[in-house]
Amino acid sequence: MSTYTAEEFSSEEADVLRRYFTNLDQPVFALVNLPEVVKGALFARYSRSEKSLRRLFLEEFVGELDVSGDETIDATVGLRRAEELYDRVFFEYGDDSVAQLGGVHLACEQASNLLTKVLEWGRLMSYLEQSTRYIAYDSRLGGRYRYFRDPEILSSPLGTRYIADMDRLFENYAEMVTLMTNHFRLQTPKSDSDSDFVYRQATAAKAFDAVRGMLPAASLSNVGIYASGQAYEALLIRMRSHPLPEARSYAELMMAELRKVVPSFLKRVDLPDRGEATGSYMLDVRDRMTDMVEDLFPSEEPTDQSPLVDLTDFDPDAEVKLVSAAMYSFSNRSDRAIEARARAMTVDERLAVLKAFVGDRANRRHRPGRALERPAYRFDVMSDYGAFRDLQRHRMMTIDWQRLCTDHGFVRPPEVDDAGLSDRFDSSMERSAALHDAMRPAFPDQAPYAAALAYRVRYMMHMNAREAMHVLELRTSPQGHPAYRSVCQEMHRLIGDVAGHHAIAEMMTFVDHSAGTDLERLESERKSEQKRFRAADGSGSSPA
Repeated sequence: MSTYTAEEFSSEEADVLRRYFTNLDQPVFALVNLPEVVKGALFARYSRSEKSLRRLFLEEFVGELDVSGDETIDATVGLRRAEELYDRVFFEYGDDSVAQLGGVHLACEQASNLLTKVLEWGRLMSYLEQSTRYIAYDSRLGGRYRYFRDPEILSSPLGTRYIADMDRLFENYAEMVTLMTNHFRLQTPKSDSDSDFVYRQATAAKAFDAVRGMLPAASLSNVGIYASGQAYEALLIRMRSHPLPEARSYAELMMAELRKVVPSFLKRVDLPDRGEATGSYMLDVRDRMTDMVEDLFPSEEPTDQSPLVDLTDFDPDAEVKLVSAAMYSFSNRSDRAIEARARAMTVDERLAVLKAFVGDRANRRHRPGRALERPAYRFDVMSDYGAFRDLQRHRMMTIDWQRLCTDHGFVRPPEVDDAGLSDRFDSSMERSAALHDAMRPAFPDQAPYAAALAYRVRYMMHMNAREAMHVLELRTSPQGHPAYRSVCQEMHRLIGDVAGHHAIAEMMTFVDHSAGTDLERLESERKSEQKRFRAADGSGSSPA
């Protein structure tokens, strides 16, 4: 049985698709010969659809394009444009700046939730991932539930149990989606002012939010990536030495497609003295550190009662230094002289500088300048894996995480308790933990596939105050998921109350500490519908 499910297309569909996609039967493929705005729109739509990118293109995009001029193009045979130039400038001379200027849109489908975090590690790449808030994961792909089937596990004595338990987890999830949707509709009846579509979307999103924790980390997702050749090179080198077998095999699929469009940028990936040497170095460091930590912590620690968020490091003088940094670019004095003046100021004088620096912020996109990057905070977080998936997207900060397991317990949403369905939820958690524990001795790297997204994972987020302003204001908005809203609300409180950086905390005007609403997505869906009506009638008026 193949690891991946191949799509089927009619001969007419295939004739169109092969002009724009580098293959028609693999889960990884590049997009070519399309306007940039079309590729961007495709990826945006991708994140909220259960369909594959190629199917979305056929059903929603190809009708808007003039494809008649592309009839002689066949992207599946590969491209060699500018190959000689790239060879001379990039490969022979090693000019990495050239590889920063050539980008590729790559679709990565049927990737487990463990693999998506590997794919989304690099800072200088753009990603859109399929959302658990808009898509029910009870649909099947090729007649099978959408979870990764690791060949090593399936060929082992655990193979039959793995399939049976995973299927049951998905069956439980599907049942809970229906039950929770009905619960929310009883709890919050439809308003006469809302359309049926808006109400269905909002209640469905609420149900998906409540039960997404029942999905195992093996659940499959689609990821759209846009990156430069240099970023792909770094990603592939890292993936080829990764401990997760899925990551290593997926890297080969990615490299095969990328070499059809930017072959010169990837010539160093598998050279013995370049990419392979770097991968070996990464593997050696990983092995050394694993052995070192096992020696230092020889026995399993009992699960500690860690807080949701722990502020483990900050600078007590951060606000004084921020005042100094804020004045620096407007002065002709040395950094030392400016900081000395800042220290000599009264509290009111420093607050006046910071008030001028932050200005009148009309919305969260109005952010002060780089001086706010001087203060920094280190947070140790213990949240459910679902919240981690959302917060991990903010890659400009320093974020690192420990292996997902079931040792730290799970988070059951209060809405599940309110609906009287806690026993159903807990039974899935028990099945998840039992499968995880059975897999861990023989398959330590694959055992996290069995861990449900409701299980807690420990991760570290180290960010400067400017990054914190962006993340905390964005991720506490009322339409956000309650799990990551709680994390970010607590971070904001710790900055003010524990670090004592009250002025910095007050700059983050748009951090929302409200408890949220019954249907978080309702207002957002209303606004989206209004935009659709305005676009349709061209009048700029709202629907009646």
